[in-house]
Amino acid sequence: MLRELHISNLAVIADARIELVGGLNCFTGATGAGKSLVIGAIELLLGLRSAADMLRKGTDEARVSGVFDVSDKRLIEQIQAACDLSVEGSELLLTRRIYASGRSSVSLNGQPITLAMLKSVAEALVDVHGQHDHQFLLKSANQLDVLDDFAGTGKLRASYHATHLELIDATQRLEDLETGTKLRLQQLDFARFQAAEIDAAELREGEYEELSARSQVLNNLEKLRKDAGAVHSALYEADGAILDRLQMMAGVVSELCMVDQSLEPIAKSVKEATVTLSEASFDLDRYLNRLDLDPAELVEVNDRLNIINRLLKKYGPNVEATLQHRCTLATQITELEKADEDVDSIRKLIEPLTSKRASLAKDLSRKRTEAAKKLSPLIQKQLAELGMEKATFRVDVRAADPGASGGDEVEFMVRTNPGLAESLLRKIASGGELGRIMLALKSVLAAGGRVSVLVFDEIDANIGGRLGAVIGEKLRTLSQHHQVLCITHLPQITCYADRHITVRKESGEKET
Repeated sequence: MLRELHISNLAVIADARIELVGGLNCFTGATGAGKSLVIGAIELLLGLRSAADMLRKGTDEARVSGVFDVSDKRLIEQIQAACDLSVEGSELLLTRRIYASGRSSVSLNGQPITLAMLKSVAEALVDVHGQHDHQFLLKSANQLDVLDDFAGTGKLRASYHATHLELIDATQRLEDLETGTKLRLQQLDFARFQAAEIDAAELREGEYEELSARSQVLNNLEKLRKDAGAVHSALYEADGAILDRLQMMAGVVSELCMVDQSLEPIAKSVKEATVTLSEASFDLDRYLNRLDLDPAELVEVNDRLNIINRLLKKYGPNVEATLQHRCTLATQITELEKADEDVDSIRKLIEPLTSKRASLAKDLSRKRTEAAKKLSPLIQKQLAELGMEKATFRVDVRAADPGASGGDEVEFMVRTNPGLAESLLRKIASGGELGRIMLALKSVLAAGGRVSVLVFDEIDANIGGRLGAVIGEKLRTLSQHHQVLCITHLPQITCYADRHITVRKESGEKET
């Protein structure tokens, strides 16, 4: 419910604070006193009208604030989702400011929100009669919701909606897979080619380093043979070979040790050097004997290196990275091959989902059609009691393409006077007639209504006292389920009010 409304610097209103109650609130006052301006302030607060030309002359800023008490948990969740804000408790403070520059701002509990967010909140909180395009019941989608509430199709519709979402998801996945079939096959062929190329090379870790070292030897064999042979000759074979001279020197130093024992460490070093060089000479001889050039080996080593280098350029930078890429290819191939299996499984899933959705849609349509036949005469009876005996009302349920809410479109069809063509409810031009039609709808659907605050303006236009009493009684009944705000000039309506607010002008440019 709207507990409090604060208006500041709006049109002729300098400052006004209005406290409301949860039942029927009636506004009365002389013509021109500003009753409709109060409704205009509510519409401005809810984003249902433009802020242009609403600023009080001589001021820089106008403000309208409303304090709402919201006890419905689902409604709070809906508001939180619309504004992407967390709402603590059950109290909402909506504030809209308009500035002389033409700019406006909106906040919810002190947090800024956009105008689009405000309109979503407003649609959930308040139904204002008088702004046709923004009234909840004038929208076809909302009329479908109203009919479903009346028909009690909540669980059936939820089941349909879940099935519909599953089908949409499966269809989209299949479409994505089929659209990418050609590309996927190309990717699969390429991945398989790369994997086969790497597998054919039979790479192993450390192989590249071994082959590089062997290639270095084979390509420098003559230099190795020549230089290593020269060293061996100098050590062992040539005249005056180093080993011969060392052996002689070792013998001399050994004899000197007999004279001076302090030479023993030197003798030992010379002897060890002779043994070390002798072993080196022997190793060089064996090395030279192994240095046989096999042209076939050189070709084989270089060919193998060329194969590995070609792979490293494509998948490298080294053998380990190339082998890791092969593991990645294995995963990619598995996923691409599995995609074909997914296509088949999704195709098998779509058919039963389509059948299930069609069955649920058929059940929904049947229940809606039955409910429409029951609802139409109830509304028509209410219209007759509201002085529209010649009016007709019909709930039109038409087949449509399956959507999130089923396979039906719903329109409330009205004919207000004999001789006139039946028309859509939202196209009814007369404010008074539309107000009574809305009241009739609300009276029948009161308990299941989704909007907590109902505002009626001009509902008593062109009616007399007897009908005013009927409208007053219905508003009183309706206020047991919703907070009702009504602007009226009839005492027959006002006498049913839980709170009666008189609007009048006073000197000092102040209006209350």
